[in-house]
This record gives sequence, C-alpha cells and structure tokens, in this order.
Amino acid sequence: MDGVLRIPAVNLTETDALIADALNGLTASSKSLSPKWLYDHHGSALFEQITQLPEYYPTRTEAGILHDNAAALSGLVPANGALVELGSGASVKTRTLLNAGRHFGAYVPIDISRDFLLETAGDLRTRYPRLSIVPVVADFSAPVALPRELATTPKVGFFPGSTIGNLAPDRAQALLEGVRAWGGIGAFIVGMDMVKDTSALVAAYDDAQGVTAQFIRNILVRLNREAQANFNIDAFKYRASWNPALARIDMQLVSSHEQVVTLAGQAITFEAQEAIHVSAARKYTPDSLRNLALSAGWDVAARHTDASDRFSVAVLTPVHRP
Repeated sequence: MDGVLRIPAVNLTETDALIADALNGLTASSKSLSPKWLYDHHGSALFEQITQLPEYYPTRTEAGILHDNAAALSGLVPANGALVELGSGASVKTRTLLNAGRHFGAYVPIDISRDFLLETAGDLRTRYPRLSIVPVVADFSAPVALPRELATTPKVGFFPGSTIGNLAPDRAQALLEGVRAWGGIGAFIVGMDMVKDTSALVAAYDDAQGVTAQFIRNILVRLNREAQANFNIDAFKYRASWNPALARIDMQLVSSHEQVVTLAGQAITFEAQEAIHVSAARKYTPDSLRNLALSAGWDVAARHTDASDRFSVAVLTPVHRP
C-alpha cells in the first residue's frame, strides 16, 4: 500500500438525493428528515463541539474505555491489517488505537462529509507518516465498497460514538450484516450507549449552551442553501425527549406557529407545534446488544465498560455457520 489518496468521484446527484429525501420525509403524515444530512462541513464541526460539552458524557466515557483497553482492541488487527472506521469524523478517538497499533498497515476512515474527511486525512498523514491512510467518501447507512487493494486484507471494523444508536433496528442490523460481508473481516468494535437515568440522557442531548440545538437546526440551514428552501430557522424550536417504549432519545424541530415553507418549488404546510423528527439515539442493554449482534451474524466476544456501566465498547466476532 502506497498511501496515495484514493477518493471515489463525488456523487453529482447528492443535491437531488437531498431534495428527494427531504420532500419524502416532510410530506409524510409524520414529518421527518434523515440525520445523515446533518453532516455537511459545518454540521460535522458542530458535532465535534458537542463531544466536548460537559453534559455529553458518551465521548469522554468511551475515550476512557478505549484508553484503558487500547492494547487489547488494537491487538485485534493482524500485522499489516487495516482498521476501517465508519463515520470517522475527526478521527479523534481513533488515534488511541492508531497509537497503540503500530503494526497496522492501513487506516480507512469512511465519512459522508468529503471536505471534512479530506482535512482529517491530511492531518493523519502528518501524524502517522508510516501508516497508509485511505479515506473513502461514502454514506455508511448504505453498503460501502472498500478500495480494491484492501478487498482481501485482514481487517477490523470500528464504529465508535454510539452512532449505531442513531439507526432504526432494521438499519442497524443491515449495517452489521454489511460489515460482516467484508472480505477478511475478523472483528467489529462498536461503541454503544447504555440505558440509564433519564435526566442524564436528556441533558446529554439538550445542552445548556445550545450547541446540540444549533447542530440539529443546521439541517434546515442546509436545505435553505442547497435545496431552494425558505425555512425561517428561528421559527423551529429544538426538543429532545426520552422515549421509554423504544429506549431512545428523540430529537425534533417543532414549528412554533402555523406556517408554509417552500422546498424545491413545493409548498409544505406546518401546523403550530408540529414536529419534524430529525434524529434518534437508541440506548442498549446487554441483552438488546447481544440480540442485535446475533441477528446479523455476530457474537459478542467482549464488552468493555466504564465502572458505572454507562457505556460499552463491544467486540463483535463473526459467527461461523456450518
């Protein structure tokens, strides 16, 4: 591997996909927008700010677990093998494994935000000059094609940040099945937030500084910029709430009054207090974690946690069926 940057061609229909997805969600009986559109360059930067907030315990808790178990986790990657990360963002936590995994042959960060990914890849090349950094611009919620030169390379998947909690159960299962199908896959390291006190959960997604609210509202800013929409951003209030039946935090934008918004030439009517569901953050128990893994052909080989079992870094290994 020569470390040469290989980026797939930018999808020229991304704007069309954004418009079609938004129109589909906003004209449904219960309005919604896909959280994947939150992560343009500005949204990705806002999310990195969220990870530093005092209320947002998942990042620092997971970072502590990764630090304490860095040798065991990096040891899952064979010599000259690859660590492949879904939704890599700024790859901050990943550096714990890269620092411990001096035997790695390649690191493959996968992210939907092209500019942010390229900036991060450039920084990582400076930090790890002997490591092949092979960024891939892709939406991990769909099947991801890895670079050909890594098709049969022994590899370990990495999906930190409890991002799997943002996926509906069927989408989470599909993602696990997709990673299970990669050639040479030996393990999948997945960060999962656990069910806990409701007040701590809600505070983590509704911070006092309002950064999370700005992050969620950024999807409307993006629609205005890229989809010919005319949202009045201030007319939508952010709301985070715990849904006990589905074991998840729901993040919504609520219309403060009756209004009509135009998007790509189509009028969309909002009633007062009507909500747009933008994102969900599911929380797990040991049993629900194991059930999800087994449904997609994985077993839970290990579950690393903090002292209070607030967060888990699970090591999944493929179930080899006869």
